Amino acid sequence: MEFKLIDLSGLPTYLTVTWIVLEYLALIVAIGIVPQGRRPSSATAWLLLILFLPIVGIPLFLLLGNPYVNRRRQRIQAAANELMHEGADDLPDIPPSLQAPREFDSIVRLGRELTALPMVAGVNHGLISDYEASIRRMAELIDEAEKYVHVEIYIMAWDDTTDVFFRALERAAARGAEVRVMYDHIGSRKYRGFHKLGKRLSAAGIEWHLMLPFIPWRGKARRIDLRNHRKLVVVDGKKAMMGSQNLIDSSYLKKGNIKVGRHWHDIMVEVSGPIVATVEAIFATDWYSECGEELEIREYDGHAIEPEMGGDVNGMQLIPSGPGFTTEPNLKVFISLMYLAQERLEIVSPYFVPDEALLTAVVTAARRGVAVELYVSEQADQYMVDRAQSSYYQGLLESGVRIFRFPKPQVLHTKCFIVDGRYGVMGSSNMDMRSFGLNYEISLLTTGGNLVSEIAEVISGYRRASSELSVEEWEKRPLRRRYMESVMRLTSALE
Repeated sequence: MEFKLIDLSGLPTYLTVTWIVLEYLALIVAIGIVPQGRRPSSATAWLLLILFLPIVGIPLFLLLGNPYVNRRRQRIQAAANELMHEGADDLPDIPPSLQAPREFDSIVRLGRELTALPMVAGVNHGLISDYEASIRRMAELIDEAEKYVHVEIYIMAWDDTTDVFFRALERAAARGAEVRVMYDHIGSRKYRGFHKLGKRLSAAGIEWHLMLPFIPWRGKARRIDLRNHRKLVVVDGKKAMMGSQNLIDSSYLKKGNIKVGRHWHDIMVEVSGPIVATVEAIFATDWYSECGEELEIREYDGHAIEPEMGGDVNGMQLIPSGPGFTTEPNLKVFISLMYLAQERLEIVSPYFVPDEALLTAVVTAARRGVAVELYVSEQADQYMVDRAQSSYYQGLLESGVRIFRFPKPQVLHTKCFIVDGRYGVMGSSNMDMRSFGLNYEISLLTTGGNLVSEIAEVISGYRRASSELSVEEWEKRPLRRRYMESVMRLTSALE
């Protein structure tokens, strides 16, 4: 099949022949290179772009599709995995006092096989869904720091809302604590005060680094679409907080958001116990990746609170993921948990753009009688994501999935899901192909304590605030929207 993309009639014959030969040669090479290590949907999307628009598709693939960064990060992650085995090899996959079904044991083993991290004990000190309250709580923890503070958050901005956090970091550094901060370059640079943030941190005695910087003129050029999306804070190795919230005002400092009253809604959890060593190990790996400094990865005190298992003590397993992992740990664990569902599956995801396997798991659960509920924003904060996500609604609704939309202009940014009220996952990972293959994420798998019930309470609050979407209502959307949904669904597969 021949696609005449450019009018070559005015060119000399030899230039026309040369152009055609180069075009077909590029297409032949692309067919052999593009599919390597990619899921079929992603490979197909790239090949279609290169086939129809080679002038755009080929440079874009070279910029975004190059696997070089992945290989480097994989080497670093492999070395980190070896370090994380220290002190953990003698630990069981699951704390012995946690009576879990054999089927769940196998999922925990899967997570450990993919990430080297076992399920350990962790004390839940509270799930926080109040945006500003969580920032204040992080600041309070930092004020308790005696030795060090580690902060790794995708988007950071020093504004009126986050000032309390940064002032706490200043005080920690002033009293001699080592304060280390990382924030994503591309994720943070578009927000007010970005260019001054580093100078302000340095002036406060805080050591900081950009995550995945894209600064070609300084020799820091890499795939611009790879982002570190993690959100975590560790204090003295005793307490940690993690979840979905960035460190910026809930309006994201945009005039349009402030004008219409748009705010982001998130959750963060505060934990202590052996799970903190896992969170700290993730920070140490990312810190080494950005600056080459090796931080000590602490051995697990795996039995420190084992006799008290129960109450607010939970079984917790951290599931890190990203280009440093070749096996997509979050995707595989998520899918396995969804197939475990027998009664109820509740999913909250601001960006629900699943791959084929995850979509099959969700639809299959609904078809076999599981009550499946999906919570999304009525209008996502990104046009392309909004259209790509909603392209799945028709099939989901027809399979029996109930879709609840959080009212616009609010943005439901929480990422979590619960299986049968017994197993829960929360963290930074969306249910989309970016989070499974391109973004660095952390998710917390938990059971056997009170954290799952607290997540369930938050979801119940979302349900009360949301409106349910019906098949009849959805079928009335205009043809133009249907068309753009299809286009954005295709582009979402480019990774």
